[in-house]
Amino acid sequence: MNNFDINNITDFQVAERFIRYVQIDTASDPHATSFPSTEKQKDLSRILVSELQQMGITDAHLDEYGYVYATISSNTAKEVPVICFCSHVDTSPDCSGKDVKPLVHTDYQGQDIVLPDDPSVIIKYHEHPDLQHQLGHDIITASGTTLLGADDKAGVAEIMDAARLLMNHPEIKHGEIKLLFTPDEEVGQGVEYVDLKKLGAQFGYTIDGERVGTIEDETFSADGVHIVIQGISVHPGFAKGKMVSALKVAADIIADLPKDKLSPETTAGKEGFVHPTEINGGVDKAEINFIIRDHDTAKLTEYEAILQRIVENVVKRYPGVTYAFDVKEQYRNMKEVLDQHPEIMEVGLEAIERVGLAPERRSIRGGTDGSRLSFMGLPCPNVFAGGHAFHGKMEWVSRQDMEKAVLTILHIANVWEERGGK
Repeated sequence: MNNFDINNITDFQVAERFIRYVQIDTASDPHATSFPSTEKQKDLSRILVSELQQMGITDAHLDEYGYVYATISSNTAKEVPVICFCSHVDTSPDCSGKDVKPLVHTDYQGQDIVLPDDPSVIIKYHEHPDLQHQLGHDIITASGTTLLGADDKAGVAEIMDAARLLMNHPEIKHGEIKLLFTPDEEVGQGVEYVDLKKLGAQFGYTIDGERVGTIEDETFSADGVHIVIQGISVHPGFAKGKMVSALKVAADIIADLPKDKLSPETTAGKEGFVHPTEINGGVDKAEINFIIRDHDTAKLTEYEAILQRIVENVVKRYPGVTYAFDVKEQYRNMKEVLDQHPEIMEVGLEAIERVGLAPERRSIRGGTDGSRLSFMGLPCPNVFAGGHAFHGKMEWVSRQDMEKAVLTILHIANVWEERGGK
C-alpha cells in the first residue's frame, strides 16, 4: 500500500459538475427507431469529451452511436487488469428532464423538503427512510416540475471527478483505466452498439446504484412480450353480431392477470412479475407490451406460459379473433457471470470499506448496463452513486454521498493495482 491517503482528498468538484450536467436535457425515447433514441443525449456527451480532453485524456472521443470512450494510462509497473468505469447520460422518459432547476438544501436537519415550483411535491422525511442518514448533508433536488437526473448523472459526475483526481494525483497508483459513457440505458438499449474490443477492458463497474455503501452483483433476468390482437372491424352502425373489438379483447387480457401475485405492486425482494407497460390500438388491432422479470432466469419461461394461457383463454371467448405472441430477450441476471469472477466483487467491497463505509451487497429489482455487459464479456457489478427516488420529481442526492462515490472509484482503481503482479 502506498503512503498517500486517498481519504484525505478534499478538492472535490463532483457536486458542481452534477449541477451543470442535470441542466442538460438528455431524456431518451422508448418509441424512437434511431440510435441513440434522442440526439440531445449527445449534447452532454460532447461536453464530457471536451472536459476529459482538458484533463489531459487525449483519446477521449464520441462515436457515431453516442458512446464516449476514454483511457487513463497506467502509472504502475505492475501487471494489472484493465478496468472500466461506466455510467449512462440519458434520463428516464417517465418524467420531464427539460429545464431542470437543481436546488441545494444545505445542512439538512430532517425537515420535509417542499419543492418551490410545485409546493404539492414534498420529499417527506418519514416517507424517505434514507433521509435519516443525511443529517448535516447538502441535499440536491429539482424544483418540483421535473426529475433531477441523479439517475445517472450522479454516476457520470462521479466518474468524471474521479478521472480528474486520478490525473492530478499520480500518487494514486493504478493500472490502465477505461471510461465509458452510454446513451439509452433507460430504454433498455444502452450497450446495443458498444465496441468492447475498442474499449479493451477485462472487468467493469457501473456507477449507477442507489444507497451509499452498496454494491450490486445481481439483477433481474428480463424478457419483453409483445402481443398483437387482431379483431374484426365493422361500421358501428351495422356491427351487431359482427364486430369484435381488439381493444376490448386486450382489456380483458389485462383484467384477467393475477390480482394478488406476479405484479410489481404485489411482489418484493427476489419475487418476479408479469407487468403490462403499454396498451394501444383500436377495433381492428390492439397491441400490449409486457415486461417479464425474475432473478431466476428459468422462471421467465414459466411466467410467459402463464401469460400465454391467459391470452388464449380470453381469445377463445371471441370467435374470429387471432393473436400473435412474441417474446424478446432483454437482459439476464449478471450474477451468473460475476460468480465466475469473485475478485471483482472482492475489490469493490474492499474499496467501499476503505472509504470508511459498511459495504452492503445487494440485488437489484431491475437491471443496469452491467447486466448486458457481463454477458457480452465485460463482467460488471453496480456501485452506488447516491441517488434516491429515481424517475420522479422527488429524486434527490447528497453532495457528501457523491463524494464518497468518487473516493470509492479511486479506491477500486488502487486496490486492483495493489493486487497486481510484478
